Amino acid sequence: MTSHSFDVEKIREDFPIFSRELPDGRPLVYLDSGNSSQKPNQVIETMREHLALHYSNVGRAMHVLGAESTDAFENARDKVAGFVGAPSRDEVIFTKNASEALNLLAYSFGNPANTDPRFTLGPGDEIVISEMEHHSNIVPWQLLAQRTGATLKWFGVTDDGRLDYTPELITERTKIVSIAHQSNVLGTVNPVTEVAARAREAGALVALDASQSVPHHPVDVTALGADFVAFTGHKMVGPSGIGVLWGRTELLEAMPPFLGGGEMIEAVWMDRSTYAPIPHKFEAGTPPIVEAIGLGAAVDYLTEVGMEAVEAHERTLTAYALDALREVPTLRVIGPETLERRGGTVSFTLEGIHPHDVGQILDDQFGVAVRVGHHCARPLHLRFGIPATTRASFYLYNTTGEIDALVRGLHHVQKVFA
Repeated sequence: MTSHSFDVEKIREDFPIFSRELPDGRPLVYLDSGNSSQKPNQVIETMREHLALHYSNVGRAMHVLGAESTDAFENARDKVAGFVGAPSRDEVIFTKNASEALNLLAYSFGNPANTDPRFTLGPGDEIVISEMEHHSNIVPWQLLAQRTGATLKWFGVTDDGRLDYTPELITERTKIVSIAHQSNVLGTVNPVTEVAARAREAGALVALDASQSVPHHPVDVTALGADFVAFTGHKMVGPSGIGVLWGRTELLEAMPPFLGGGEMIEAVWMDRSTYAPIPHKFEAGTPPIVEAIGLGAAVDYLTEVGMEAVEAHERTLTAYALDALREVPTLRVIGPETLERRGGTVSFTLEGIHPHDVGQILDDQFGVAVRVGHHCARPLHLRFGIPATTRASFYLYNTTGEIDALVRGLHHVQKVFA
C-alpha cells in the first residue's frame, strides 16, 4: 500500500477479516462501516505489540515501561491533532466515544461551577440542534434543557434529506448550536461553515458531531469554523473505547471538569482541589491507553492511504450504488439522490417489506452485512413517516462488486416477498 495510488484490492489485504468465510462458505460483504469499521493489521499489531512489550499505566510510573507507555499515548494525541488540523495538541481530549465527548460538552453549559457567560444557561436561553441528529447529539441537549429550563429548538429536514437551514432559528438567545457534519442515515453533508458563521454573528458557540465525516473526508477543525468537534475511533479503522473532543483552548480552559479522580488534579486537600491543565483536566483515571495508541495507528494508516483518495473512492462507490439501486423496483432512497454534498451512506426502504427482513435475508443468503432499524436517529425516521430503514455504508475497503452483491440480494428479497 502506498499513498500515491489507490488499490482497493491491496487495501483489502490489510484487513484480515476479509480473508475469512462466513458459514456455508459465503464471502463476507461488509457494508456497515457507518456503524463500525473493520481494522487493518497495522492497527491490530500496534495494539498487540504495546500490550505485549510496552504496557504500563501512563503519567504515573517512573520506570522504563511507564515512560514508553506515556510517550506512545501522548504521541497518539499528537497524531490525532495533526489529522484534524488542531492548532494545539492540548485541544485534543480523549474520551471513550463521541457520545461521551458530547455529554462532556453539554455538562459544561448551565453548570453552576462555570461562570463564563458563554456557558451560563437558563430559562429564555436556547439550544439549537437538527432533526437529523444521532441520539448522541439529541439526548445530552434534552437533558441540558431539562436541567436549566432552556429551550431546545431544531432545524427541520427537507423531503430530499437536506438540512432545512433557516438562519433566523439562531437568535441572540442561542447559546449553543450542535449539528452533525454528516448524517449517519442520509449521508447528507451539512453546510456547517455557513451555520457556524451565523452562530458567531449571534454570539453562540458551535459543536459538530463529526463521527461520520472525520473517517471519510479531509477535515480541518479550524476551517470548519466550529468551537467543538466530536468524533470516535471505531468508525475510522481504529478500536472501540476511544473517542475525541476537540475544542478551542480558551473554551476548554473555561470549562469545569466533567469527571473527578486521579490525574485530572493539580493538588487535592480535604476541602478543595485544583485541576490539571487541559487536556488532562478532562481525563480522570486510567485512560483507554492501548485504544488511544490504536487510534494513533489508525491515523497513520489513513494518512498513508490519503484522505483525499479515501473520499474519491467512496464518491465513486456512492455514485455506482445510487445508480444500481435505481434498478430495484419499489426501492426508495431516504436522503439525497445525487452526489452533491453527500457521503457514502445510503439508506432505503422496500415497499411492503420490513427492513429487518431485508437485513436477515441479505445476511443469511448473501453474506451482505447492512444495518437495519432507525440507526439511533428515530426522530429523523418519524420525520419521513417510516419506522426503520436499511442502510448500506461504504468505506475505503469496499468494491463495486460488493454493491452488485447487495443489489442481487435485494432483487432476491423482492422475489421472496412477491
